[in-house]
Amino acid sequence: MTVVASAPGRVNLLGEHTDYNQGFALPIALTARTEIHYVAETTGDLVVEADGYGQLTIPVRAAPGEVDGWAAYVAGVAWSLGVEGRPVAGGRLHITSDVPVGAGLSSSAALQCSLIGAFTAATGVPDRLTWARIAQRAENDFVGAPTGLLDQLASLHGQVDRALLIDFDSLSVDPVPFDPTTAGVTLVVIDSHITHGHAGGEYAARRRSCERAAADLGLPNLRAVAPGHPDDVLAAVRDEVDRRRARHVLSENTRVLQACAALLDGDLATVGAVMDASHASMRDDFEITTPGIDLIAATARSAGALGARMTGGGFGGCVIALVDTARVDTVVASVVAAAREAGGPDPTAFTARAGRGASVDQLS
Repeated sequence: MTVVASAPGRVNLLGEHTDYNQGFALPIALTARTEIHYVAETTGDLVVEADGYGQLTIPVRAAPGEVDGWAAYVAGVAWSLGVEGRPVAGGRLHITSDVPVGAGLSSSAALQCSLIGAFTAATGVPDRLTWARIAQRAENDFVGAPTGLLDQLASLHGQVDRALLIDFDSLSVDPVPFDPTTAGVTLVVIDSHITHGHAGGEYAARRRSCERAAADLGLPNLRAVAPGHPDDVLAAVRDEVDRRRARHVLSENTRVLQACAALLDGDLATVGAVMDASHASMRDDFEITTPGIDLIAATARSAGALGARMTGGGFGGCVIALVDTARVDTVVASVVAAAREAGGPDPTAFTARAGRGASVDQLS
């Protein structure tokens, strides 16, 4: 039996590091996808061929710590499905993808979600929330990246020309119209080619900081902070760094809701302004941007973008910008020139729109 399953990467329009704080986020699924061809066999191993990475054999019953590198994502999904009571048969996998790796566009979630679809197609794919949790368990407990559910839910729930308002308290996912091209505006994704990685200690440190802030406030999480005046509320947080981390989360939740309201009104100028404020918060309060990323965002704005911000977990990756379609080439050229003058890698850019979520496309 051969199964073909696929899942998209994602761009987060707003809402960074809010997922594990039970807050709000506003991602879109991309049209770029990872596709899995899976032929189940009776062997105890997975023979995996990935374009650009060659071929390797992965034990289907590997435990955390026994597989590393990109193969850990494959082994981790098989392990997580086993924990769920859905053991994976051995077989052959062929992986293709046009989701950029290491760019903060959730190539890992695209891989994991497509693998789960392929491995469970014959016996019945899980509901979307269970599907997301299986992928998250693989990333958290096998790979070792303490991520929330944003990437997985975005990859699974994607809709064409819709952003997704995710409430991580209720785990509801509500579509919001997002087709800026109707207003002559394009979403541009600018890959900085600055190294990005979730499994490093900085991501985990930000999460611990948020947890300490919530504990100082006597609350289970930062979502439980009452709306109002965050600076007054956060005065009870003892550590100044923890206070700034929490201020980012609270203000970012507000920005997500502001952007949703603006999208419903067709007000892309306000969405752009909110994106700018989000980048400043990530730079100053959460401290997850880099000088190269800040330069790209600032240059895009000065060249005419309605708004620009880093997207993803931080420390590299991509900047997204809302740009009048007629000015896209000018903005991209300005960004490349500025990065080159600063001695950084040449950024590359592509235009993006919201695409469909994960699917099992063929079962034969």
